[in-house]
Amino acid sequence: MGIPESQLEIWSHQGSITQSSTTYNTVKSALEATNTAYHGKNYKVFLQGSYGNDTNIYAESDVDVVIQLDDVYYSDITELSPEDKKAYDRAFIPASYTYDQYKKDVIAALEVRFGSDVKTGGKAIAVAANGGRRKADVIAAMQFRRYWKFRGAYDSIYDEGICFFSAAGERIVNYPKQHSENLTRKHQSSNTWLKPMVRVLKNLRGRLVADGTLKVGIAPSYYIEGLLYNVPNEKFGSSYVDSFINAMNWIQTEADKSKLVCANEQYYLLWEGAHTSWERDDAEAFIEAAIRLWNDW
Repeated sequence: MGIPESQLEIWSHQGSITQSSTTYNTVKSALEATNTAYHGKNYKVFLQGSYGNDTNIYAESDVDVVIQLDDVYYSDITELSPEDKKAYDRAFIPASYTYDQYKKDVIAALEVRFGSDVKTGGKAIAVAANGGRRKADVIAAMQFRRYWKFRGAYDSIYDEGICFFSAAGERIVNYPKQHSENLTRKHQSSNTWLKPMVRVLKNLRGRLVADGTLKVGIAPSYYIEGLLYNVPNEKFGSSYVDSFINAMNWIQTEADKSKLVCANEQYYLLWEGAHTSWERDDAEAFIEAAIRLWNDW
């Protein structure tokens, strides 16, 4: 029978943005206060995640915020030629402002404004919900550069991302700017079907979790966005029913899943044991559960 168009259309709706916008502006104001230890340095604050990409649904509440320091950067030079690596080493100047100190300064800035509502987690700094403020997860990040060419400070080519360190000391690299820009471009190219279809799948995921047929946490929104990012534009359109059927059929019968990419186009989407990729078994569990729900509706 399939899920009715009317249900899919309801699931496609964007969640409330007023409260999340207020929360973001409150956190941003705290991070940009003039009395912070990093005031005067080159940094920027921005949204990432579902609210930043307009794929949020009503069931979501967390607001994801990044503060990116640009005065200090980490880099990947593995793709450079031996000559370029030598040039990079000659030009490299060690930073005196360490990541650990920077993160402590960010935590202190949040504590000035939010007090005991601030808790440090494994990756993010959490600011608890309070009154009309939603919960916010803040990432203290530094600029990251994946170099492709380096002849000198003003003669280089690199992809810019962000990096931060988990509580266990693991360096995590991602590319939120590319992710957001690519999603928006794909959304426009698909005649504005992409983001509503992401919201459909996220609400469908919520239904599967509520029914006990899908484990919590195995289908993050970031990877659902990446999954649909790979679906050809012509598979979207005319109706939510057709878009769902076409997308799922393409994923299951036509796609080379080993070549699917994340929306940032910097990593493969399905990869084992990498924090930047979706575990193949988890992805398959979500896709198969979604198809079963459709068939059994």
